[in-house]
Amino acid sequence: MDNLFQQAKDAIANVTQNVAQGGQVNEQDKQAAQNAIQAAYKNASAEEKQQLQQLEQKLEQNQLS
Repeated sequence: MDNLFQQAKDAIANVTQNVAQGGQVNEQDKQAAQNAIQAAYKNASAEEKQQLQQLEQKLEQNQLS
């Protein structure tokens, strides 16, 4: 599995954990997660791209809360 893909997953997990703990997610964290997802797209397989889309949706949902 691509290292960039793992970084994207880790960044989303970090944002999600902050929200789950009742914390606020700052813009820098959100932007880092978005950047990681975009970087991972470049070398992702079709299956990974689908997972990345799900991660993006998760990030967007957390931004709304």
